[in-house]
Amino acid sequence: MIRKILSRFIVLFLVALTPALAVTPDEILDDPALEARARALSAELRCMVCQNQSIDDSNAPLAKDLRVLVRERLVAGDSNEEVIDYLVSRYGEFVLLKPRFAWHNAFLWAAGPLALLGGLIAIGLAIRKRSAGRRDTVVTGAPGLTQDEEKRLKALLDQSD
Repeated sequence: MIRKILSRFIVLFLVALTPALAVTPDEILDDPALEARARALSAELRCMVCQNQSIDDSNAPLAKDLRVLVRERLVAGDSNEEVIDYLVSRYGEFVLLKPRFAWHNAFLWAAGPLALLGGLIAIGLAIRKRSAGRRDTVVTGAPGLTQDEEKRLKALLDQSD
């Protein structure tokens, strides 16, 4: 009984992990090569409604329209790059899940590595400052002690040994 329940739970869990492809049968092209290209392009394009899903994974009506548009352009003979360029000209670069590297968005590409570098520098400076602070607090030979204080300190240290 427990085995049966456990096996059903595992099957349901595995089904839940599979990606939810939203492509409906009426969208699928007859030519397998064109369909493979359409799927590859759909995986690169952002659903403008969901914003963090590809149009291949989204059930939104706009995503369906974009999937159909991609397939229409492929059937018309457009190359993959022409389809991408057409969609970018129509919806802007936001439609791409991975934006192109260009001068107008170079800061976005550089922001991550720059933030990491800045964080590493800040950590390095904090460690250096902390270790420098510890060196200044060493008791023996510490600057600022008078001769009387140094004699008294030496006597105390000798007594403790």
